[in-house]
Amino acid sequence: MEAAGAVAAGGQEARPPAGTCRQLIDGTRWRTRTGAPWRDLPERYGPWDRAYDLFRRRQRDGTWTRIFGQLQAEADARGLIMWDVSVDSTIARAHRYAAGAGKKGNSCPAPAPAATGSPRCSTRSPAGPNSSKPSAHIWNRRRTAAPPPGC
Repeated sequence: MEAAGAVAAGGQEARPPAGTCRQLIDGTRWRTRTGAPWRDLPERYGPWDRAYDLFRRRQRDGTWTRIFGQLQAEADARGLIMWDVSVDSTIARAHRYAAGAGKKGNSCPAPAPAATGSPRCSTRSPAGPNSSKPSAHIWNRRRTAAPPPGC
């Protein structure tokens, strides 16, 4: 009598192997080398979810950290790693708003309701935005004496 599948110890049919351990490790290496999503793992490495599960288990128990540390120590002992670091800050740029620059338009807080009689703040000169005169902020001491109250 021939069995339809392998039988587990409990008498139930066992799940067929979904890729060898070597295939799954090669799949993990492929994924980390290419940076592709796990779901794009080629079929030759086994099911993507099994490769991901193996990767996460090894990550949680510290296996990858130990392997990396050992490989790094061996490469350092052979003189294959240069520990000189050069940082070039000219390529690290942020958008001007990241430095706290305001957006175009009103840079003062919202004016109080009209009932209080609070003056409105404006970043434009009285001549308007299309004037040939340079735009002056109301706090510019050369053009005004003091900021209006409420700003």
